[in-house]
Amino acid sequence: MTAQIQTLKPAGAPEQSWDLDAIVEELRLSREVADNIRHRGEVRELPSRAAVAGILDDLAAALFPTHYGRTVLTDESIDYFVGSSLERALTSLKEQVRRGLHFTADADPPVDDPEAKALEIIRCFAHRLPALRALLVSDFRAALRGDPAATSIAEILLCYRGVTAIIHHRLAHALHRLGARLVARLIADIAHSATGIDIHPGAEIGESFFIDHGTGVVIGETAIIGSHVRLYQAVTLGAKRFPVAADGSLLKGAPRHPIIEDNVVIYAGATILGRITVGRDSVIGGNVWLTHSVPPGSIVTQAEAQNE
Repeated sequence: MTAQIQTLKPAGAPEQSWDLDAIVEELRLSREVADNIRHRGEVRELPSRAAVAGILDDLAAALFPTHYGRTVLTDESIDYFVGSSLERALTSLKEQVRRGLHFTADADPPVDDPEAKALEIIRCFAHRLPALRALLVSDFRAALRGDPAATSIAEILLCYRGVTAIIHHRLAHALHRLGARLVARLIADIAHSATGIDIHPGAEIGESFFIDHGTGVVIGETAIIGSHVRLYQAVTLGAKRFPVAADGSLLKGAPRHPIIEDNVVIYAGATILGRITVGRDSVIGGNVWLTHSVPPGSIVTQAEAQNE
């Protein structure tokens, strides 16, 4: 005999009724007519955040196999592992880029053949990986030199959020320059979620870059950072104002973020805004609010910035 389980309701409790048919109909009207936000008015398959996160894991493993891949790799097995990781990552990345190419800016024409364009982008991206790895190694060495608490590059790779953020940024920037902008932004957001560091993939960053501690760092789209630059937590390289077109809309992509020249150190909490230049070999102190250019070799403290 099968027991029947009944849900007991308090005496006098009203019947649950959500009136779903009416709500679903209203949502359909909002989605299809009144508040339609579909790109170019069509349904498109979006890139998958979960797939991109897996791609990043595979790319990191291919670039640094014993740190982010398998710790037991040997000289005989390591190349096979790298090849397998790359094949999986690049194949999946091509599909995500293909999806993302449907979402071009409104001002840009649609991509004629997203499949062919995605293949071209990923082939170029793959051939840039050796140079990108060399650039990342310069960042790791900068971290080892710049932090007295660091004992090895292995520690930096495994424990430093600033290094995680710059690995993601180097990958995202390469894709951004090749035209895979939506996937590049998705990579940047994954890094932001994981590290608390927000770097737009359009930002240009030279070699030997180090973010110490890192949480709260923001680097805008058109920022340009030279070589051997070091930032600390809560630094903002942002825009002071936004260029506006004749119709009142914001101009996209206009230069509006700082230029930081070589060998600059920017301490915690500093905010540097606008298309200004911080000259090479300068030091910007903690909590400084800076909206004007400073010449090479400057030392800017909070008190000096307030007096100007």
